[in-house]
Amino acid sequence: MCYDNDAKPPAHAAPVTGTTASDTKVTSADGTAFAAYEARPDDVRGPGVVILPDVRGLHDFYKQLALRLAEQGHPAIAIDYYGRTAADDERGEGFPIMEHVSKLGRQTIQDDIMAAADRLGRPAVALGFCMGGRNAFFASAPRFGFAGVIGFYGAPGIAGPYGPGPTQHAAELGAPILGLFGGADHGITGEQVSEFGEALTEAGVEHELITYPGAPHGFFDATAAEHEEACADAWKRVLAFLRALNQ
Repeated sequence: MCYDNDAKPPAHAAPVTGTTASDTKVTSADGTAFAAYEARPDDVRGPGVVILPDVRGLHDFYKQLALRLAEQGHPAIAIDYYGRTAADDERGEGFPIMEHVSKLGRQTIQDDIMAAADRLGRPAVALGFCMGGRNAFFASAPRFGFAGVIGFYGAPGIAGPYGPGPTQHAAELGAPILGLFGGADHGITGEQVSEFGEALTEAGVEHELITYPGAPHGFFDATAAEHEEACADAWKRVLAFLRALNQ
């Protein structure tokens, strides 16, 4: 889990447009309705963003992030993973995560990502964190139709429960990738990030992988004052990546 209930995404600057936001439901390919939070700018200025949360699922940090993106002109929708197994949509600190993680399927996660992108309309970008970051990297594959993908601290190499990661599947990827990693993230080594970059280069996938020295897993949090510089720089890179896709 990346974020506790006090975590907040950074605010890049004053909003450039008004927004409308609300909890909603999205229907996946198998007919499952799953929880989501959608934020729409009054003045659309760039591609939409499908936000893929960490393993905890849809909680307040990602709802706030959807609003921050919409304030900068990007329609955004943050999704939940547990519509097939959880009885309600509450993802507070008491949510029994591991009871539901073991029931997730790679295909259903990917179906849900594509359903959210279809809801936003194209072009769209996948933006994920931790487990969501790994899934964002996978979503670079052309069949998803994303204009680009962004992953924060998504494990690129071999990891459970699905084994081979984006590094091993690099030949199947296509959309531009921005990867953002913490140099002090004990779960993702510098060697793993380097191997990911080498695999993407060999596959001819446009990419930029940034590692922030001393930053831990979950550094993208405005309440973590000691990592303020890394957090602010990462946010600027995210917005620049989105702007570049709009040119």
